[in-house]
Amino acid sequence: MTKYKLLLLLLLSCTGVQAEVVISSPGTRVSLLELYTSEGCSSCPPADKYLSELKSHSGLWRSIVPVAFHVDYWNYISWADRFSSPKYSARQRRYARSKNLKTVYTPGFLLNGEEWRSFFGLRKLPVDSDNEVGNLKLNINDMELKAAFSPTKKMTDKTLVLNIAVLGFDIKTNVRSGENHGKELKHNFTVLGYKTVPLYKNGTAYMVMTELPDIVETAPRMAISAWINKENDMTPIQAAGGWLDD
Repeated sequence: MTKYKLLLLLLLSCTGVQAEVVISSPGTRVSLLELYTSEGCSSCPPADKYLSELKSHSGLWRSIVPVAFHVDYWNYISWADRFSSPKYSARQRRYARSKNLKTVYTPGFLLNGEEWRSFFGLRKLPVDSDNEVGNLKLNINDMELKAAFSPTKKMTDKTLVLNIAVLGFDIKTNVRSGENHGKELKHNFTVLGYKTVPLYKNGTAYMVMTELPDIVETAPRMAISAWINKENDMTPIQAAGGWLDD
């Protein structure tokens, strides 16, 4: 067992997680809001604050699932973001290529796979709650996760991709150098661990059993989020999320 799996097991036990956690989306589409951010970016704290406010959103987990990926391409400016990963930067770049965007930037928001620039304006967050796509159900037992997606309409794809993210909440960082020198940064919905696995068709449903992803460190509170996309299309089809200590 790696130290990162041990960290997650310790966190699960310390937060009082029950033996099995069941998380289920509604049949209507749950919107995925992705933030690409960095502790080394002076423009990012307002975006982090905005995302944190979604903890009290009336549709949290039922109509909106927020996640914050910390990128590593600002780490060279004298402050290394401990939550950053080249995998998250690569994910943002894949989005940029698929959407014909000229560049990647922070803070950068994507809503259901499309660039969302309303954060810089009216900040109206539309959710696609009337589109029937099917139920995504997650069963978490210790380090094991079982996922099943039952689409409303018949799909011809033999394989779909399941994205799994362990999220950390109530995180604080005292930045000692770089663009945010002297600031205490507060993070929520922070991706502590992330992986993708294929979902295989079983009759009319898509299913998989896998381990939770490794995490970089613990957090005072934790949640799980997951979403589905096609193999060659990063656009989310359905998302689900929930607390691990409720």
